[in-house]
Amino acid sequence: MIVGAVCLSHSPLKDSNAPPPDTGRRFNQALEQMADFVSGAEPDLTIVFYPDHLNGFFYQMLPPFCVGIEGTSVGDYGTASGKLDIPEDRATDLARSVLLSGVDTALSHDMQVDHGAIQPLEWLSTTFPLFRMIPIFVNCAAPPLPTFQRVRALGQAVGDWARQAPERILIIGSGGLSHDPPMPSLAGAAPQVRERLVKGTPLPHGQRFARQSKAQLEGQAMEAGKSRLRAINPEWDQTLLDAFVAGDLTVLDGTSDDSIREAGGRGGGEARAWIAALSTLGENYSATQIYYEPVQSWITGMGMLLATANEDQSLTDI
Repeated sequence: MIVGAVCLSHSPLKDSNAPPPDTGRRFNQALEQMADFVSGAEPDLTIVFYPDHLNGFFYQMLPPFCVGIEGTSVGDYGTASGKLDIPEDRATDLARSVLLSGVDTALSHDMQVDHGAIQPLEWLSTTFPLFRMIPIFVNCAAPPLPTFQRVRALGQAVGDWARQAPERILIIGSGGLSHDPPMPSLAGAAPQVRERLVKGTPLPHGQRFARQSKAQLEGQAMEAGKSRLRAINPEWDQTLLDAFVAGDLTVLDGTSDDSIREAGGRGGGEARAWIAALSTLGENYSATQIYYEPVQSWITGMGMLLATANEDQSLTDI
């Protein structure tokens, strides 16, 4: 059974770039509220829809979706590294069920999972551990990207499986909202960058450190109003949040990825993870926006949302 869905922005800069004190206080209070919901739901298993940031999936073989059967946290941006607690038999059964539903997903017995999935797990585990999990990669960063219709179909297929499962299952959608992270692109990439984007060669320590330091400096520049990255777009973010709370998961249908990048930055496509997560609940769900604020030092419009199926009244006291 599904005990609820939690959608939240992530930012790898949270622990390195301090926001204004009031912003940090409001964010942490909202995150505590989300963690309390998770603790009250007492899930046995967490399914995480997440975007990869060219750390685990590359152009040598790039699926639109992938279910992790076995996997490892790469430990980027301060997240804990190591083998993930994925129940292999249950993840395999989920992948089989999704395929039988008509949604073509890949599966991986060696999924390399970055902060996109691990950070929300760690944030929400302050009072109740969420580390028994099944990660589901949704391609949100490396064009061409899956359509929003197919993302909803993925979420619906996962939801059909989860509702019949004996475990108490929490769904997480991790990503966005508007942000423009300094990520490399295959188009026009230098030869050495292109080789890594295609073959996925591991980054040496120095290169990973330089990559993470560049992101930290961009966050500091954005806080100071000096960044050359696309600005956070609170109006676009709130449009998405309002639609999701209203139960409209088609809000981006017919919107080109170029338009999404124009409005929400290179990371705006991560809304796919939220749409997949909310789609697991079926057509009728109740949702509450817990938090939204553009956090400049984190380069991200930071949002949080809780949702349950309508037959579950657990949001009434929030």
